[in-house]
Amino acid sequence: MSSVVAPEPKEVKSENYQPITDPENVKLFIADYFADVPALQKVAACESHFRQYTAKGNVQRGEKNRYDVGVMQINELYHADEAKALNMNIYSIDGNVAYARMLYEREGLKPWSSSKGCWSRSTDIVMATK
Repeated sequence: MSSVVAPEPKEVKSENYQPITDPENVKLFIADYFADVPALQKVAACESHFRQYTAKGNVQRGEKNRYDVGVMQINELYHADEAKALNMNIYSIDGNVAYARMLYEREGLKPWSSSKGCWSRSTDIVMATK
């Protein structure tokens, strides 16, 4: 008797969404990357408006806090050392979203509480909080 093996989840990499400087491409990437966590899709919309890089190709920084970087607005003062130790480059979009997923699995939406007024308004996503 043979057993059925579930297929491996699709690996989502930014290289398939070029140019990644285009917010529409970033939005598609985020939708696929966080297909299983819709709340993080909304966080990306609220935090960075789906921007990892500026038009000049520099990493997107927060409007209110310049230490928040990338599409998921990971605060480099709090998280850069841990991300580096985990071999996750928060200045690249792939590293930024990978670190955000790890952070979400550990802390829920707490790291993005400052933008809760935006992402919590959506009724089409289930908010996971820990």
